[in-house]
Amino acid sequence: MAKLDPDILKAALVGYQQELDRIKGKIADLQRQLGRRSEPATAQSRTARKHHVSAEGRARIAAAQKKRWAATKRQQAQAARG
Repeated sequence: MAKLDPDILKAALVGYQQELDRIKGKIADLQRQLGRRSEPATAQSRTARKHHVSAEGRARIAAAQKKRWAATKRQQAQAARG
């Protein structure tokens, strides 16, 4: 590829930036028409909605994990014996 003149590269950058701004404007218009905010959700607002597990649910998960570990240890013990 031939080396491009810095002025050509700067002009291309300006053109692409204008095209990006035009596209962002159209996206914002569509989001407004759909009743959404024009800015994307921030990381904080996405993580604000967390799923909370009840104490009973955590106990069931812990019991299931203990059962899985016991089965694994049993298989390892059997494999070691014979």
